[in-house]
Amino acid sequence: MKRLMSFVFAGLIATAAAAQSAQESNPETLFAPADMTDLSEFRWKKRPVLVFADDENDPAFIEQIEFLQERAEALLERDVIVLTDTDPEARSPLRLKMRPRGFMLVLVGKDGGIKLRKPFPWDVREITRSIDKMPMRQREIREQKEIQGVILD
Repeated sequence: MKRLMSFVFAGLIATAAAAQSAQESNPETLFAPADMTDLSEFRWKKRPVLVFADDENDPAFIEQIEFLQERAEALLERDVIVLTDTDPEARSPLRLKMRPRGFMLVLVGKDGGIKLRKPFPWDVREITRSIDKMPMRQREIREQKEIQGVILD
């Protein structure tokens, strides 16, 4: 009987460990296609960063994606989702709304407002600095510190 119980517990522990590792190996997605009609599904949840180009082989587009991939953890920490659109012929609703001319980077706040437009690639350091200056992000930082028990002035 003790042996049977040992096998049962071993099986439960192995199952729990496998489930935990599956969750850890499936990180939050940073990149998605910009194929939605609007950004309302992200309001108050995510900060969309839209990257437009006329072609996926556009050097500026490639450079921007490389910048974003290099420091993905900093973007995920700030609730960023990167939406890409490299097909001007598709005339997606977001492309029609934003009206990019060639390459364009757009930072949208959690409130849905456009916070930044850039016609050239921007590195993650500059993007995160812009995000960290936003009032909503400042509040998130304060709340995080309070949860962690850091005393604020």
